[in-house]
Amino acid sequence: MPHAERKIVIAGTGSGVGKTTMTIGLMAALQRLGRTVQGFKCGPDYIDPTYHTAVTGRISRNLDSYMLSQDTVKDIYARATRSADIAVIEGVMGFYDGKNPKTNEGSTAEISMLLEAPVLLVVNCQSMARSAAAIVKGFQLLEPRVNIVGVIANKVGSEGHYKLVREAIEQECAIPVVGYMKREDHIEMPERHLGLVPSIERGELQPFFDKLAELVAATVDVERIWELAQSPAVPVTEETAARSIFRKQALEGDACVRIAVAKDAAFNFYYQENFELLEAYGAECVFFSPLAGEKLPEGVHGLYLGGGFPEEFAKLLAADEAVKQSIRRAVEHGMPTLAECGGFMYLTEAIEDTAGGRYPMLGLIPGGVKMQKKLAALGYRDITGAEGNFLLGPGDKAKGHEFHYSTFQPAENALIRSAYETKGMRGMKQEGYLNEDGTLVAGYTHIHFASEPEIAQRWVELCVDYKRRGDM
Repeated sequence: MPHAERKIVIAGTGSGVGKTTMTIGLMAALQRLGRTVQGFKCGPDYIDPTYHTAVTGRISRNLDSYMLSQDTVKDIYARATRSADIAVIEGVMGFYDGKNPKTNEGSTAEISMLLEAPVLLVVNCQSMARSAAAIVKGFQLLEPRVNIVGVIANKVGSEGHYKLVREAIEQECAIPVVGYMKREDHIEMPERHLGLVPSIERGELQPFFDKLAELVAATVDVERIWELAQSPAVPVTEETAARSIFRKQALEGDACVRIAVAKDAAFNFYYQENFELLEAYGAECVFFSPLAGEKLPEGVHGLYLGGGFPEEFAKLLAADEAVKQSIRRAVEHGMPTLAECGGFMYLTEAIEDTAGGRYPMLGLIPGGVKMQKKLAALGYRDITGAEGNFLLGPGDKAKGHEFHYSTFQPAENALIRSAYETKGMRGMKQEGYLNEDGTLVAGYTHIHFASEPEIAQRWVELCVDYKRRGDM
């Protein structure tokens, strides 16, 4: 029998029931007890993991059973939990919500079954008592293979209200209600967008984390959760570990290259595994901040411009000609570059905000982006590459995610070569931009390299070529 470990999934009956607040509070409370906590987030979300990382001091990881194979999910989990006392896994949306309304595909439920992880269900109990038991019972019965071990009652009106809910659930569902949060606790997440990364790096959110830890410790039985979290270890055999996509590859002597990565409040949406795959193939990731006036670092051979919120800092980004010119010069010189979502926006001619303000960007992509108040695109994407795309050719496939409020408007009479063909719930579409020599790949889609690790290999190989050309 495999040895036991501790892991717990914090799931919700739906979005907005308090999963993130409870997850961060539990992490902080466990930290206070001297436990080493490893955080995870189900699904493609970039923002919640930054909170987990700040609370635990360990990089939080995404676990996504749609974009990634089951072996890769287990591999990511096993690598990240080394030396951790407990894994706390925050769910996404409702427990059973994922890629397909008819299956568990891509859902928190699927991740919990894959990892054999016990589940705590967070239930919004406002304006109900016995009815809360019916909700929990439904979640138990929909998929008998899930292991819901306890409930947290959120938004209760009083301790008396909590007792009513607890008695009903424990009688009808035969699982413990391990605590509650009151409606009047007035816990509001700090700003989840603007300035989040700098705020975390400066430690400004520590008082918020401390407050959450105190609230959770006061009304939630943290030690009981610690006990309920004991579960079978995730089986990762020696053979599976030997096949890990993150193992270091045998490289030529001069194969080590440096890839510059824009990372600040404007550009911060990255999967940690993307960096680790690049490193496995011999790249060193060198971080810099365009927002802080840092020009492209010297001695780099590739460029990664990730997603984020460049529209919120458009005036600052537009004004820094030195930074823009350093990046423009490198891309025009053929530096292998990937620009995703916010990075794609940065490389266009301009960003236009919802008030009509227009801010000039790098002008490497013929056209501009226009912000709108409603969501322009959201969802998983099956990606097929295009002819000339150095990351993904016509026969290559990967998976990713799209989420943005802007639309790209090509310049009049501009010839736009698409970088990808993507498939989502609304069908197929041509997406992104590919420059003439194929060294710039840009688009709204965020690609998870672990869905097709050869992306990292191809990128590093092209960077090696770029480095050799520069050395000639």
